Amino acid sequence: MIPFELTVEQKALRETAKKFAEKELYPIALETDEHHNFPREVFAKMGEVGFAGMLLPHEYDGAGLNYVEFSLVFQELNKGSVGLSTCLVPHTGHLLMVYKYGTEEQKPKFISPGARGERLTAFAMTEPDAGSDAASLRSKAILDGNHYILNGSKCFITNAGEAEQYLIIARSDPKVKGHKGLSAFIVPSTLPGFTVSKLENKMGARSSPTGSLIFDDVLIPKENLLGEEGQGLNIGLSLMDFARITAAGGSVGVAQAAIEVAINYAKQRVQFGKPIFDFQAIQFMLADMKIMFEAAECMMYSVCNLMDLGLATSSQVATLKVFASDMAMKVTTDAVQVLGGYGYMKEYRVEGYMRDAKLMQIYDGTNEIQRTIVVRDL
Repeated sequence: MIPFELTVEQKALRETAKKFAEKELYPIALETDEHHNFPREVFAKMGEVGFAGMLLPHEYDGAGLNYVEFSLVFQELNKGSVGLSTCLVPHTGHLLMVYKYGTEEQKPKFISPGARGERLTAFAMTEPDAGSDAASLRSKAILDGNHYILNGSKCFITNAGEAEQYLIIARSDPKVKGHKGLSAFIVPSTLPGFTVSKLENKMGARSSPTGSLIFDDVLIPKENLLGEEGQGLNIGLSLMDFARITAAGGSVGVAQAAIEVAINYAKQRVQFGKPIFDFQAIQFMLADMKIMFEAAECMMYSVCNLMDLGLATSSQVATLKVFASDMAMKVTTDAVQVLGGYGYMKEYRVEGYMRDAKLMQIYDGTNEIQRTIVVRDL
């Protein structure tokens, strides 16, 4: 339920995304999830149809979409595969931050290849001892002549090992405590001393690579500083607001996929001489799933519309992230219940939807952290 009428162009865009998901993502979703496999050619195909640079302007080879249109596409892609679509979250956020904070020299160099799908990017802020508490980051990037010397580590980084370009938040002034000493750097993965040390074995979204990074005297050119020194946390939080929009898109997409499976199964599964869809217990469960889904979808597009108008607040984005991801967890869990024993088996995929939905409640700021953001606004 979208709270406004889509244009002809937006309807065509959604249909393009739907067909792409059905052709390129859904057929390989089960196998890639099972084997922790991220087929890089999928990202290249996303670039070919304009999905790698959706929110970037045409001058940097982007598609020039707004947030409403981005969410139309992202919802459909996540119906096909959450894991294979997740690569776009840090990738798009990274490119957006370069566009927002970068110099005129940095933008064509660090945005255009990514927007074309020729270069995958990532964002790295989380550390073993600094997750929600970003002010406790320990990685250091100290200026020495024409280079910053980066040392430290990062963990739980999406696209780790696949990305060629990382946006890294590190402490540039160790004398300044808290967030004021943090800065952002654009770091190519080919620099000496940059290594991927570990890839995680995850519960869900398993086709999306998540790993740890190690920095051992990595020399970052001075001109790769993004924005000004001390702006690192602001850049990180700005990217987080974008990422929480994608969490909502992923939640709505995976919930919609689970509902469709549950409805089709309930109409086909016969018990006691009739389809289980005819039993009121199942009907009410499916009705509640549809109600929660439509409320979250409506909220998502309302907040996206506010984003396009420049009016959305971090509290509104946090509210959306919490509501949509909690909805997805409940809906996918209920979908498993509707299918009963078959819901627990991989064949019908709803158990995978449930595992994927759990990620939405955790990544890019847990829902508990989102609630603290909302409380500050009360």
